[in-house]
Amino acid sequence: MALPVQASVSSLRHRFPENPRQPLPGACPRGASATETVSETAEEGGAGKGPPKALAESLAELEVLCNHLYEGTDLAQRMQAEKVLLELIDSPECLSQCQLLLERGTTSYAQLLAATCLSKLVSRASPLPIEQRIDIRNYILHYVASQPKLAPFVIQALVQVIAKITKLGWFEALKDQLIFRDVITDVKKFLQGTVDHYIIGVMILSELTQEMNLVDYSRPSAKHRKIATSFRDTSLKDILMLACSLLKELLAKPVTLQDQRQQSLAMQLLKLVLNCLNFDFIGNSADESADDLCTVQIPTNWRTIFLEPETLDLFFDLYHSLPPMLSQLALSCLVQFASTRRSLFSNPERAKYLGNLIKGVKQILENPQGLSDPGNYHEFCRFLARLKTNYQLGELVMVKDYPEVIQLIANFTVTSLQHWEFAPNSVHYLLTLWQRMVASVPFVKTAEPHLLDTYAPEITKAYITSRLECVPVVIRDGLEDPLDDTATVFQQLEQLCTVSRCEYEKTCTLLVQLFDQNAQNYQKLLHSSSRNPLEITVQEGCLAWLVYFVGTFVGGRLTYTSTDEHDAMDGELSCRVFQLISLMDAQLPQSSNEKVELAILWFLDQFRKTYVGDQLQHTSKVYARMSEVLGIKDDNHVLETFMTKIVTNLKYRGRCEPVISRTLQFLNDLSATYSILKKLVKIEAVKFMLQNHTSKHFPFLGISDNYSLSDLRCRTVFYTALTRLLMVDLGEDEDEFENFMLPLTVSFENVTQIFNSSFEQEEAKRMLIGLARDLRGIAFALNTKTSYTMLFDWIYPAYISVLQRAIELWYREPACTTPILKLMAEFMQNRSQRLNFDVSSPNGILLFREASKMICTYGNQILSLGTLSKDQVYPLKLKGISICYSALKSALCGNYVSFGVFKLYGDNHFDNVLQAFVKMLLSVSHSDLLQYRKLSQSYYPLLECLTQDHMSFITSLEPHVLIYILTSISEGLTAVDTIVSSSCCASLDYIVTYLFKHLSKERKKTLRCREISQDGQRLLHFMQQNPEVLQQMMSILMNTIIFEDCRNQWSVSRPLLGLILLNEKYFSELRATLIASQPDNKREALDQCFRNLMEGVEQSLLVKNRDRFTQNMSVFRRDMAEALRSEGASDPSSLDMMS
Repeated sequence: MALPVQASVSSLRHRFPENPRQPLPGACPRGASATETVSETAEEGGAGKGPPKALAESLAELEVLCNHLYEGTDLAQRMQAEKVLLELIDSPECLSQCQLLLERGTTSYAQLLAATCLSKLVSRASPLPIEQRIDIRNYILHYVASQPKLAPFVIQALVQVIAKITKLGWFEALKDQLIFRDVITDVKKFLQGTVDHYIIGVMILSELTQEMNLVDYSRPSAKHRKIATSFRDTSLKDILMLACSLLKELLAKPVTLQDQRQQSLAMQLLKLVLNCLNFDFIGNSADESADDLCTVQIPTNWRTIFLEPETLDLFFDLYHSLPPMLSQLALSCLVQFASTRRSLFSNPERAKYLGNLIKGVKQILENPQGLSDPGNYHEFCRFLARLKTNYQLGELVMVKDYPEVIQLIANFTVTSLQHWEFAPNSVHYLLTLWQRMVASVPFVKTAEPHLLDTYAPEITKAYITSRLECVPVVIRDGLEDPLDDTATVFQQLEQLCTVSRCEYEKTCTLLVQLFDQNAQNYQKLLHSSSRNPLEITVQEGCLAWLVYFVGTFVGGRLTYTSTDEHDAMDGELSCRVFQLISLMDAQLPQSSNEKVELAILWFLDQFRKTYVGDQLQHTSKVYARMSEVLGIKDDNHVLETFMTKIVTNLKYRGRCEPVISRTLQFLNDLSATYSILKKLVKIEAVKFMLQNHTSKHFPFLGISDNYSLSDLRCRTVFYTALTRLLMVDLGEDEDEFENFMLPLTVSFENVTQIFNSSFEQEEAKRMLIGLARDLRGIAFALNTKTSYTMLFDWIYPAYISVLQRAIELWYREPACTTPILKLMAEFMQNRSQRLNFDVSSPNGILLFREASKMICTYGNQILSLGTLSKDQVYPLKLKGISICYSALKSALCGNYVSFGVFKLYGDNHFDNVLQAFVKMLLSVSHSDLLQYRKLSQSYYPLLECLTQDHMSFITSLEPHVLIYILTSISEGLTAVDTIVSSSCCASLDYIVTYLFKHLSKERKKTLRCREISQDGQRLLHFMQQNPEVLQQMMSILMNTIIFEDCRNQWSVSRPLLGLILLNEKYFSELRATLIASQPDNKREALDQCFRNLMEGVEQSLLVKNRDRFTQNMSVFRRDMAEALRSEGASDPSSLDMMS
């Protein structure tokens, strides 16, 4: 299509009022000459004069940095360039340097850097003056209008700056005009130019739509929703209609689609439509990963667009007309059209709309040439899945062409499954379609046949046979094995199990036939004199898939109404897997196949969930066939088989970490149910494990160099399960506990001897790591006071000193310190009140002293490492600090230590550990505290404990430490993680309450009160010196309540009352500022909201008064939202109480 060229580049300029070479606003602060020179050289450029020497050098330096940043391979150079350029953004020369790069840069990367700097500049929290932003926007519009042949990524970056300026200034007015909304008018000028200008205009609209939809979590979400909603209501529909009309024009003359520029235009228009349809219309911020659940909440006033059949026809026609790269965008748009909310239509309209969608599907499947492109194929699979997500099976069967279309879809699915190597990630959507359709069968009330009983078995058969057929190809050609991607396999199997239960008899018959055939072939190969290894591997691969299928279908019983006949079929299938287990184990230790073993463990776990335990009658038909063939009569016999298999794996497959790990997870799951535990302890294999848990019998417990240090992690799971089994009959039998601990006692004695001699470091280190992991597993499972005391008496004082020594020696090695610190953290956990020692026992204090020593040793040593690089700071330092904080928090909140005793008797262990806490804290930046989730989730709850029970320590801190802690609370209040924000609210509440109580006592002026309030006096003096600290936090909390999606409203209300009572004057100022920023007609309502907030609230922090305030605040939040909701209530920039 040839666009009408109504204006050349030169004639286009007259549409914009300023000169595109005019200096950028603010580029010439304090009369600096750089920008003047740029303007002068722009005027003199025709005379052939180059820029002055200083300017040329500045430009050369910037271009070198650009090359290092975007093209450099040297990491150090790139990091240095990034650092310099970040400094450039904050410098007053930023705008002049950006202009220099845009107008004199010799490479596209120079222009890209300028655009990136401008983007960061206009996105800052403190915005540039409105006039300056208008000038920057106009400058960029002129720049791209005058240079439409710029590199696409440069245009994209510059367009993004325009979009950001427009979004952030959407409600800002200059001379009573909403000046930033003019961008849409400006874009229409581009649409009157050349094809290149046309493309830029569409890119601006597309980027603007995307930017309006983008949530910036550093800004209040309420502001974003207000802007996005206004954009949706005022502009989005017009943009969509414009894009659709331009696509119709484009389609009218498809001959010129061979032209590259026309293709580029088509691509930008389709992206624009897609951005419009992907818009978050109602602010639910749908998680993109939940792709199968999306419903597009199209506004009601868009109905006319969707009711016109021409709209859907346009995109189906575009799919058939455009080349693959573009046609997949047309399909992406159709995916969104298929996801339109049901309530947009009446029943007849919805049926008609669905009929048009199905008609389009039929056309695509009857002419499937385009689906050979992986992009088209993937989008079409998504399109099919969305049909069932949004429409009921009862509606689909009523469509005119349903029988033909369901047959076409079934054939397409079977073909897709047979070509397993083509676009494997798309299979998920096809299986989703069939899974949802089969699951809907019981609810279909129409007389029309759904035909799924015909096609569902075909789908199941195609999946099973295609996976078996892929095995020889994968092994012989060395391709990537689909079985290696277990997450995808399990997801697909879960979908298949629903489909397989439709006509389950056919599925089972097929599976029994294939299993018998492959098992017989496997046995022949094993007994063959030639024993071809390749053929055996192929056969084992097929058996692995078949075992996965059996496990899936047996597990499917939970998701579908089953009958006795189905249970009997499950018995038939299960018999074959149990026979295969015997066959595979008979070959040990000579040969073993990891994939088959993992499949067997998957099957055993599925069988456990379905047929073992209290959830099923022992008369289940599944055991009838198993009793005949294998002698397995009930779940007791099955548990014996399970334990025999577990012991066999642990004995003979110690070198295979995946099998050992999965086996131990299976054992752990078995031991988690008490009813099963009571049955397990009677089994001989379990008794054997309890008496022989040594590396002699279970090689994975060894410390050989063959195992990596990470492999030792599974030992924790092993000892957790083993200790649960021990606990069933242990009671108070200390001798039995000593016998159980004997292998660990021997290991510790060996380590002690090695430490006392000129020891072999590596051997001692491995032994200690293993012991720490073992003991952590044991400690985790000991949940009674009696059993925990036995463990404490075993480890203290004999062996705890060994752990202390290890921390001192190997503090640089996280592989060693992490297990030991985690063990100590587990010891400190008072789970189920297990640490409530007898009143005559000093064990609680002794345990805390040891923890204090370890934390102090680690803290002092780790700080000696100095500054660490970004990639090393977490593993080498922050991870250990987070575990120390977690251990300390458990000790402070465990209620088994009286901390006042330490000071009373001159014991400095408590003071030392608190000082270590402070030293470690000051070595961590505020950004790291929030960036690393484990660190923030251990630090903030610890701070909550300290402020709750140890305010005398908080008040004794140096001012700079107190500032650090209060700043961390202030930043944590706005954290996305509710654990962090709630802990911050609680900590702030304790501090404010402490301060308020101190002030109340001061007013009483009694001698006793003055004597006991020295700590409070220090804190009060600090707050008087730094009043902005609490004021800032009040602003943050008010901002959260009024403008944010507050998920922990109760937590926020508790400190807010104290802050208001301590800062009544500042609260009045905040209130006045907010009300004054609103239109006159809203001020009375807002003022009433604030009056209601404090109605009935007294000058106290008693629980009753707090509860009254919390109730008032809930009403206040609702009323404020209502008052501020209407369009144009205010410029949102004035609504931020933090600004």
